[in-house]
Amino acid sequence: MTAALASPQARAALLMLGSTSFFAAMAVTIRLASAELSTYEVAFFRNLFGLLFLLPVLFRSGWYLPRTTQLPRYLLRCAIGVASMLCGFWALGHLPMAQAVALSYATPLFATVAAVFILGETVRMRRWSAVAIGLVGVLVIVRPGSADFSLGTLVALAGAVLAALVAIQIKQLSRVDAADTIVFYTYMFWVPMSLLPALFAWEWPRGIEWLWLVLLGAFGTGGQLLWTRALEIGEVSALQPISFMQLPLVALAAWLLFGEAPTHWTLVGAGIILAANIYIAHREVQLARRAATSAPAEAAKPAE
Repeated sequence: MTAALASPQARAALLMLGSTSFFAAMAVTIRLASAELSTYEVAFFRNLFGLLFLLPVLFRSGWYLPRTTQLPRYLLRCAIGVASMLCGFWALGHLPMAQAVALSYATPLFATVAAVFILGETVRMRRWSAVAIGLVGVLVIVRPGSADFSLGTLVALAGAVLAALVAIQIKQLSRVDAADTIVFYTYMFWVPMSLLPALFAWEWPRGIEWLWLVLLGAFGTGGQLLWTRALEIGEVSALQPISFMQLPLVALAAWLLFGEAPTHWTLVGAGIILAANIYIAHREVQLARRAATSAPAEAAKPAE
């Protein structure tokens, strides 16, 4: 048992499970904090306390300012990131929680499409089919034209689209900057950017609201750190299903704390989206392995 837990795959799975649990707890604290505070303030304090928890980790090897030549790109990436965060936080605060989380899983679908137009990646029929199936799952949850349709679901979808653009930008930044540099400048821009709209709806937190905000920062930062570490030592296709455990965890918490039961439409649509995402992640790993094995073979060919 000890040997099995010591394997990289097992450690990556445990880290991803911990990350998923943190993100589920963060979703609950967003709902609790949003009961009295505006979405703008909740986002600001998430970034502020998240930065305070993150600084000792980033500067564990010494206090120095990471260098980058990509500040304009960080400015754009963080502006889109704050907009995505506001949409996602509003959805968690005002929509049924299971529905909000299920719609956030559409992000990888939109990221696959964005990678074609922004990064010039080649996506073939199998992955396009998975994207199309995943979007059917989105329609099952949103159900446009039905009596249960809510414009708030479009806010959640907007957050997923913006999060996909952020994912593409992070991929671009990672080609020139280290992960710690990306995280540092992200938070350094996020805090003032999220403060500006919060000032127009400012109301000082009171009593237990401070606890929700501090926990929000701790859960968010902890989830990000564990998620990054899990992806460093594990494979995306193996870890993706574990990350989807956030949905049942959030659904259970929403039922116990707020009396919300997920509809069968949300569960069916989420299942379709998750299946599409798992297939896309599996295909990406397959293609990456194929490229990695073919590169040495090409290099070994004699020059003609």
